Amino acid sequence: MYGSGMMKGFGVTIRNLFRKPVTVQYPEEKVRQSSRFRGQEFSWFEDRCTGCASCAKYCPLGIIRIVTSPSDRHKQDGADFNIDVFDIDQARCMYCGLCVEACPYDALHMGTNFEGAQLRRQDLVITVDVLRKRAKHPSTWYRPQLERQDFDPYKQEADMQTVAREPYYWHPKRPAMLPESARKEATADGEYK
Repeated sequence: MYGSGMMKGFGVTIRNLFRKPVTVQYPEEKVRQSSRFRGQEFSWFEDRCTGCASCAKYCPLGIIRIVTSPSDRHKQDGADFNIDVFDIDQARCMYCGLCVEACPYDALHMGTNFEGAQLRRQDLVITVDVLRKRAKHPSTWYRPQLERQDFDPYKQEADMQTVAREPYYWHPKRPAMLPESARKEATADGEYK
């Protein structure tokens, strides 16, 4: 222990003395996160949300609370609902992303921000007003088309068309969902070359 053991210990110390440190001084210096990182910031597109509460139904912890009231908009198509309450309790959220996958209209997305610490638990509840005002920086997780477009959620804000699910380009009956170049080649009967 005292002879060769001490020399081995000092050898390890000397080797590591001249290495570059791997830690950063947070919050002055921040480590760059992956664009697929799922953080505490939820992005919600109100224009897409119908108030169906699929996100709340599929949440394994039951942290999403939605209260709606009937609306006069789009009555002929089945009517929309006014979203009066859309609360997400971040204190209990495990960020599994099932609410995002369950949303049939792509209204809810995981965000990239992870600096959401608060002093009180009550302040960790995201209300509908906060979701409406919040900048839209969705994660590229579960959105491969965003990665193909080199979308950077840390530098760019997204719109509804950018974050929509990947369209089925191969579907012969949906030429409107084709890229512009393929749409020009579509024939009158809906088939495309």
